[in-house]
Amino acid sequence: MEKFFKLQKHGTTVSTEIVAGITTFFAMAYIIFVNPQMLSQTGIPHGAVFLATIFASVAGTLVMGLFANVPYAQAPGMGLNAFFTYTVCFGLGYTWKQALGMVFLCGLINVLITVTKIRKLIIKAIPASVQSAIGGGIGIFIAYIGIKNAGLLEFTADPGTYVSLDSGTVVANSAIVPGLVKFNTSSVILALIGIVVLIILLVLKVKGAIIISIALTTVIAIPMGVVDLSNLGTTTSLSESFVQLGETFGAALGKDGLISLFTNDPSKIPQILMTIFAFSLSDTFDTLGTFIGTGKRTGIFDEEDEKALQDGTGFKSKMDRALFADSVATSIGALFGTSNTTTYVESAAGIGAGGRTGLTAVVTAILFLLSMFLAPIVSIVPAQATAPALIAVGIMMLSSFKEVEWTDLDEAIPAFFAAIFMALCYSISYGIAAGFIFYCIVKVCKGKAKEIHPILWVTVALFVLNFIILSTI
Repeated sequence: MEKFFKLQKHGTTVSTEIVAGITTFFAMAYIIFVNPQMLSQTGIPHGAVFLATIFASVAGTLVMGLFANVPYAQAPGMGLNAFFTYTVCFGLGYTWKQALGMVFLCGLINVLITVTKIRKLIIKAIPASVQSAIGGGIGIFIAYIGIKNAGLLEFTADPGTYVSLDSGTVVANSAIVPGLVKFNTSSVILALIGIVVLIILLVLKVKGAIIISIALTTVIAIPMGVVDLSNLGTTTSLSESFVQLGETFGAALGKDGLISLFTNDPSKIPQILMTIFAFSLSDTFDTLGTFIGTGKRTGIFDEEDEKALQDGTGFKSKMDRALFADSVATSIGALFGTSNTTTYVESAAGIGAGGRTGLTAVVTAILFLLSMFLAPIVSIVPAQATAPALIAVGIMMLSSFKEVEWTDLDEAIPAFFAAIFMALCYSISYGIAAGFIFYCIVKVCKGKAKEIHPILWVTVALFVLNFIILSTI
């Protein structure tokens, strides 16, 4: 194990990696239950999505751990599954089989741009100040996810400022106002207890602080009534789920899936291509942002690896292999029957717990596989127990901001927009888009357009095109 994962070289141990893998799993285990609820609205059998979510997560995370030797976990992405459901299926009217076909093609495109080094060129073209802003922005983003998951926020929208979709989802405009909830419910009080417990453990430098706080907060949740142990007596019918999986497995490539996209109505081909492009752009930059934001600060991608990324060929660097693992996972997930599989920003929780190698990812993958049989047990860990871990990791990641020269507006403006849009738009890719766009604006205004890398110009053009496309579909 030492020889394969190079634990000593990365300054870690088997026990640390196991704890980190467990931490990552519980930080993102919600996807096992949320993804089926989301995608089943399109008509995909609930049990099939449940298994597809697990299998896609296991496959993608194992490739990440065993091939790339990095501590990142993969699963169907939140945001991308909403785009799949509400925009592609409900908004544009495509069937879930056709949407899976689009996701499969998106995965192939991501593999292509990874193999041809386009992703590598994009990374090399990103200015250092924007890279630092991405790291800090992910810190804000992941802390915001934690605060939101803890239930500490409520949002108020005036009548007439929101739209109710047929699915029951409410979309509010900018009139919505966030606020702090009243501390008068057991779930909110539990979240506060969890945050305080974790902060105390971290300040006292207790080893395994994050996983201890998750376990302790879950135990406290039982007498508080937040956790209902009666759920332990119910189990998902695996046999029925496997029967349903037979309906979704390979459907992306069938006559009602990928084939029908390009044969039923040729006039829709431009729209189909634009939709696949939207899938791919978001998936690509979510992953790049996660790697840049968490990998460089922690040393997962060190100077030696960065040099191999820039000068090497093939898959000599860990970043190359990690990008390839992420690309392959999307197509694998589509074959099973789920939306885009992507690298999870919640992996930062395991990294914050000390995870530095692929062993962390392998542990997370094993737990995802076991969750197929232990779903009721996994489900009793409340969001209030894992949310403090995300908040704490967000705090740690804010240190990346120190690399930005905030007194220099040339650096501060793109850094600000990259970081703030990432958190408030709930999207890593939108934050990167804002940072890139304002970086180009600043350089052009200063008469330094020649300093902008050609790849950055192309990327900005693609982002602008993407925003135009999204405004028309």
